[in-house]
Amino acid sequence: MSATDTPRVLSSRIVVFSAVGAALYAVLGLVSFAIPGTQLVAVRPAFALVPFIGKRFGPIAGFFTGFVGNCMIDQLQGFGFLAFWNWSVAVGLVGAFSAVLGAKALRHSNEVARIALTAVGALVATAAGLLFVITDMFIQGISFETFLVGNYFPALISNGLAVVILVPVLDAVWEPLSRQAGR
Repeated sequence: MSATDTPRVLSSRIVVFSAVGAALYAVLGLVSFAIPGTQLVAVRPAFALVPFIGKRFGPIAGFFTGFVGNCMIDQLQGFGFLAFWNWSVAVGLVGAFSAVLGAKALRHSNEVARIALTAVGALVATAAGLLFVITDMFIQGISFETFLVGNYFPALISNGLAVVILVPVLDAVWEPLSRQAGR
């Protein structure tokens, strides 16, 4: 990114990457695998797009990709656009937090360190963003134990696995393209 196109400023480039990210996440997010014994928690490999977009294009793009993409997935799966709005906010927060945590990894010239920081940052952003689903205790009237064991941990484990593996891969593929484009 150039100095005139920072990720914290809403530009046409950020809007385009946000919209493309949300659309990709919505379509690819339909490929998911429900985890038995949980409250509709699914393994969704496309989830890795959210922290990747956040890391590469900033908190606005990351939040938009996660929030709008998750709302679109819920709509396409028949749950309604805002049926699980708090989960959509949580996924958006993962994208926003990834921008903050991924900024350090972007400045690293050592490839191995950059990949490791990318994986750790994506995992920490996922853990922090998904904490927002604690609101299920108030929305659904579930206990803290049900939130932790039935919602949070299964979502963290499944999405954490996806981001630790796929975000560094996406980032490694994107890095040379980014350098070639002079950004």
